[in-house]
Amino acid sequence: MAKQLVGQAKFQIPGGQATPAPPVGTALGKYGVNLGQFVQAFNDATREANGMMIPVVVSVYNDRSFEFITKSPPAAVLLKKTAGLAKGSGVPNKTKVGKVTQAQLEDIAKMKMNDLNARDLEHASRMIAGTARSMGLVVEG
Repeated sequence: MAKQLVGQAKFQIPGGQATPAPPVGTALGKYGVNLGQFVQAFNDATREANGMMIPVVVSVYNDRSFEFITKSPPAAVLLKKTAGLAKGSGVPNKTKVGKVTQAQLEDIAKMKMNDLNARDLEHASRMIAGTARSMGLVVEG
């Protein structure tokens, strides 16, 4: 008999640093998933991310088994890391907090290309540029 999908959970965890505490425990505990097994598998898969936020989609089946898919880090996290900022601007249309170049935007777009719904690199970098402007970053080039 085939496994039936019971539910899906989506959340973000720092790569390589998952623990059974929330958000993992609250999202997966209701499905009866072995939290220790998920934490071990996730930490092994994302060890190279080393603390960067990683979105994950966990599919849980009726026999309490699971599969998970990791996504690339959010564009805002990558932009903050590139610009060397702790956080974006509170008033992005008035207060600018940093600068990013077009080449840096293209690098981020290449990393996120699988998760974006853009048809080519140019459109993907324009999407990332929009995120940068909404954070109060100046796009140069």
